[in-house]
Amino acid sequence: MATVQFFNQFPCKTRVQNPSNSKPLSKPPSSLVPMSALTRRPSFPPGEFAVSRSDFRVRVIDAEDELDPETSEGGGSALLMAEEAIESVEETEVLKRSLVDSLYGTDRGLSASSETRAEIGDLITQLESKNPTPAPTDALFLLNGKWILAYTSFVGLFPLLSRGIVPLVKVDEISQTIDSDNFTVENSVLFAGPLATTSISTNAKFEIRSPKRVQIKFEEGVIGTPQLTDSIEIPEYVEFLGQKIDLTPIRGLLTSVQDTATSVARTISSQPPLKFSLPGDSAQSWLLTTYLDKDIRISRGDGGSVFVLIKEGSPLLNP
Repeated sequence: MATVQFFNQFPCKTRVQNPSNSKPLSKPPSSLVPMSALTRRPSFPPGEFAVSRSDFRVRVIDAEDELDPETSEGGGSALLMAEEAIESVEETEVLKRSLVDSLYGTDRGLSASSETRAEIGDLITQLESKNPTPAPTDALFLLNGKWILAYTSFVGLFPLLSRGIVPLVKVDEISQTIDSDNFTVENSVLFAGPLATTSISTNAKFEIRSPKRVQIKFEEGVIGTPQLTDSIEIPEYVEFLGQKIDLTPIRGLLTSVQDTATSVARTISSQPPLKFSLPGDSAQSWLLTTYLDKDIRISRGDGGSVFVLIKEGSPLLNP
């Protein structure tokens, strides 16, 4: 709270009257103000007026007058800064939407053409220059939560994303969940097939090394318990090693297989997940967060790869 300074007291002099020389006043001296003048309400025109002290001035503003911010001290610069801030936010929102739109149909970057990759890279660079959170590690509440991978240039994930490696099985979701209270990170890949869904995840601890960088140390891997579906859906065909395989002839077997799957599902789903340790040499990495807000996080890995993630629940996940 700012210190409030009081006005200096007005100096005054007390006149002492000598009783021996005092004489009764027959009439009020001309220097005294008549009582009628004291009781009359003063009228001040719009503008300025001064009281007895020349250094204590009061400005009277007419109700119809408008205060021009350009003429008030600091008003013009404050207004300009507010307008620039609003314009910057609007530009950032347009860039975010343009980036999400350019990711559509790229299968997290796997099927993006070179032209699309160049366009995405340019939008990422523009967003990074407008990062509203210059020190992400000081804003852990924004980092906290589940983030869905929307795009990556990390070639190590491409074999995992490639279709046709395992028939009827696809990558349904890749996510990263950050617990800022316990400084833990969980990377998870969810696989979906006609018979079941399962996941493979890694658990890690992270340490803050700079305002933008965290060091990650992986501790264990987890293979989730397959969750078998009660209802089996078989597509008309699948692609395997570049060839289309017609699945229409096996549709007649669905009834008996579905009954078996229902009984097996209750048994397998009750089993605990399988955990395994990770080798120490390859269980460390670092991550640099170059853009962060409530919707989007852009990170760069130690190999130069880029990751674009969207916060779970963000409207950007439903374009």
